[in-house]
Amino acid sequence: MPDELARTLKKLRTPERVQDFLDSLPYNYEKSGETCSSPVVALRRGSVHCLEGAFLAAAALSLQGDKPLLMNFLTAPGDQDHAVTLFKRDGHWGAISKTNHAVLQYRDPVHRTLRELAVSYFHEYFLSGTGRKTLRAYSIPFHLTRFPKWMTDEEDLWEVAHALRDTRHTPIAPIHLLKNSRHATSFVRTVYDPTEWSKSDPRT
Repeated sequence: MPDELARTLKKLRTPERVQDFLDSLPYNYEKSGETCSSPVVALRRGSVHCLEGAFLAAAALSLQGDKPLLMNFLTAPGDQDHAVTLFKRDGHWGAISKTNHAVLQYRDPVHRTLRELAVSYFHEYFLSGTGRKTLRAYSIPFHLTRFPKWMTDEEDLWEVAHALRDTRHTPIAPIHLLKNSRHATSFVRTVYDPTEWSKSDPRT
């Protein structure tokens, strides 16, 4: 691991500090084209989107002895998938998450099972324009060590991204229940609509 990456990430000794660090990074709007950057490239650039943030968080946790595990969320057509970094404390699961909205945020390690953790995102996972809830499935833990260069590759990690999406996923609930779920109200949509990082911000 390059010294620049190790020096920065070794300071992040807890999941809470890792999350604080991710929150401080501007959101990557991919203004010059789609990216799927490794932690070393993302740290050099100084911005991340959700999957890049998941990679970076996993790298930080791995330096503290945790396994670099991700969980992927699949959505209904029209919405975007999301990925989080898993961690476990005293037998309970939590998640580190990079998002640009007041939804899909960090989860404290209070969930006894991965299903509990995944379901905790269901009510917040909706389309801002309509309030339609879109979370459909969550993946089994995805171990990044399958890919030897995932921390430092100078090329985009599209192979990793595709493998994450193709890994086995479990439905959140039967499809007829998901289709009939109540939409988020206009008040909730208004509260959750603002973004943390503006696309016009030169840092993004």
